[in-house]
Amino acid sequence: QVQLVESGGGLVQAGGSLRLSCAASGSSFRFDNMGWYRQAPGKQRELVAIKTSSGLTNYADSVKGRFTISRDNAKNTVFLQMNSLKPEDTAVYYCNAAIWRTGSDYWGQGTQVTVSS
Repeated sequence: QVQLVESGGGLVQAGGSLRLSCAASGSSFRFDNMGWYRQAPGKQRELVAIKTSSGLTNYADSVKGRFTISRDNAKNTVFLQMNSLKPEDTAVYYCNAAIWRTGSDYWGQGTQVTVSS
């Protein structure tokens, strides 16, 4: 049973920083993609940042230059350092991990990030 456990959300003022963590467990296979999505009230879930096991990254345009994704492949852990936070970054942030060979896609329970103006 694959589990993704997130931590690090919270309330921060605009301009502040938060660091999200996600630890994945329970898989016999390597997680190819690990990353973060977010969903604001009334909006669709959107990609924030993703990183492959080989180190390739992809960021949403709205977070480029402010957010940094990193991962520890040995520990199946992914992090999201969020700097210069804006009120529009307020959302529930979900950790995602994918295994290509099995076509499997896993999600964490979500962690709330609230940025006050």
